[in-house]
Amino acid sequence: MHTPDVYIGGMGAFLPPTVTVQEAVDDGRYPAEDVEIHQLGGAAVAGDLPAPEMALRAAQQAVKQFGRPATELSLMLYASTWHQGPDGWLPHAYLQRHLTGGEVPAVEIRQGCNGMFSAMMLAVSHLRADDRHRHALLVAADNYGTPMMDRWRMNPGTVAGDAGSALVLTREPGFAQLLAVSSVTVPEAEELHRGGEPLFPPTATVGRSLSFAGRFQQQVMARGAGMAALARAQELMISTVADTVAECGLAFADLDRVAFMNYSREVVEQRCMAPLGLPMARSSWDYGRTIGHCGASDHILSLKHLVDTGQLLPGQHMLLLGTGPGINLACAVVRILRTPESA
Repeated sequence: MHTPDVYIGGMGAFLPPTVTVQEAVDDGRYPAEDVEIHQLGGAAVAGDLPAPEMALRAAQQAVKQFGRPATELSLMLYASTWHQGPDGWLPHAYLQRHLTGGEVPAVEIRQGCNGMFSAMMLAVSHLRADDRHRHALLVAADNYGTPMMDRWRMNPGTVAGDAGSALVLTREPGFAQLLAVSSVTVPEAEELHRGGEPLFPPTATVGRSLSFAGRFQQQVMARGAGMAALARAQELMISTVADTVAECGLAFADLDRVAFMNYSREVVEQRCMAPLGLPMARSSWDYGRTIGHCGASDHILSLKHLVDTGQLLPGQHMLLLGTGPGINLACAVVRILRTPESA
């Protein structure tokens, strides 16, 4: 989806304090043998701070930077990957109560770690549908510190971090331009994230913990159809990026920075940077390794960090690239137009 008529007017992020991998090793929570292999640094840990509160704080920051009242928004999309609060309760209502008011329609998006990409696509369509639709708020947040999740062993090469992130997309010129956003799914690989677990009753209702590592290993042992689809998923991811970048009139070499998922060094290099023909120095891995994989917030956190620290300057381009259950593959290209005002 070519989107040069949509801009980023504000960004927000909330990151709790980090716990280092070495601290987790000393406490027996992280395998000592994995430290050198994966070169991860730590994870942001929110304790008992709820995900919707982190979302609210990030959203308040984004709206403040945008410089318009939250009541002028015409849509709010809330992306989540993990449990947000009491069952039967909707987390975006918390932000409506404390930020936007009830006149701004809000919807939760469950697209795994690619939720913000789906939010971008939906927000762009919303903004284009009616001249009265001028600005949309996109938020994401998760707190993985629950009994049914082991953040330090959720998946090989991955530790889970807690965070909130937010974007204001607008039809009016902002500090950055959303040039394009794309998404494609390899549905024959959906079983990889499901493993051999039954669809009913849902795992949360019976107190079964989440282990992507266990589900993946089950598929390896069963030689499931999802395993055969992995190679196709990798090829499709790179071809989708190529088409999206070309749609912007760019080549891979024009990408000044790349944000992949906050995974281990070898995964980021082998699955993302090497296929793009780009050095690791252009990736956001050095930052991502310090905070962990923060669900749907990874890419916005990296974008904000690079802009705020002057590592992504006006005239430069950044690729956001993600994978999620499905297997869903998504990417977006952003051009920085000017240095934004501090929130």
